[in-house]
Amino acid sequence: MDSIAILAATAGAYLLAGFVKGVIGLGLPTVAIGLLGLMMTPSQAAAILVVPSLVTNIWQLAAAGELRALVRRLWPMLAGICIGTFIGVVLLPNGSPPQATVWLGVALVIYAGLGLIKVQFSVPPRAELWAGLAVGVATGAATVATGIFVLPGVPYIHALRFDRDRLVQALGLSFTVSTVTLALALYHAGEMHMALAWPSLVALATALAGMWLGQIVRGKVREQTFRLWFFLGLLVLGAHLASRGFF
Repeated sequence: MDSIAILAATAGAYLLAGFVKGVIGLGLPTVAIGLLGLMMTPSQAAAILVVPSLVTNIWQLAAAGELRALVRRLWPMLAGICIGTFIGVVLLPNGSPPQATVWLGVALVIYAGLGLIKVQFSVPPRAELWAGLAVGVATGAATVATGIFVLPGVPYIHALRFDRDRLVQALGLSFTVSTVTLALALYHAGEMHMALAWPSLVALATALAGMWLGQIVRGKVREQTFRLWFFLGLLVLGAHLASRGFF
């Protein structure tokens, strides 16, 4: 495929991915890698992801105040992400089997289904230290294996019972740490190349535009509607991941 076609496909994929992220606070890696993975290797798609993912996640976490308090609460999970990413790089130096992404999608569909029927989970404050660390390690390893930051970090953050805006900010903080550690893993694997500079810049511009539009939509919906969209978004993203094992 020629460079113009790649840039056009990148622009379309990241405009949609940015919009999804703007509405529900996540989905940029899943949508973008899922679409671009049809025309390039997953590692190349993940390398293009680094810059737009980092910038949009910083925007997302900086959109509201009280960041210091959020870091104090989530630091065990953030530390675990770094540890899990390092473990994943060591144990999965040549990538993981495609079944990893399929099972990730299946688990996400199950979690979204439980959320849609209003089965709620919660994490008691006394368990946040060890639970956050364990979830972070698993999330870091899953990020290296699949390039996706969703599980089990998103269900854990949701179980902390943040309000809508704080939930989106917490997701942005978690995804920022995951993006930085993924970038280090890709650099270690030799997947970061200057040839990806233009696709990365196109991805950044269109992701920001899509995210801006998505945030406008999110600001106009009620809390209950946001919750419905959040779980429907997870359901669609999970189904998309799971279907990659069959197509």
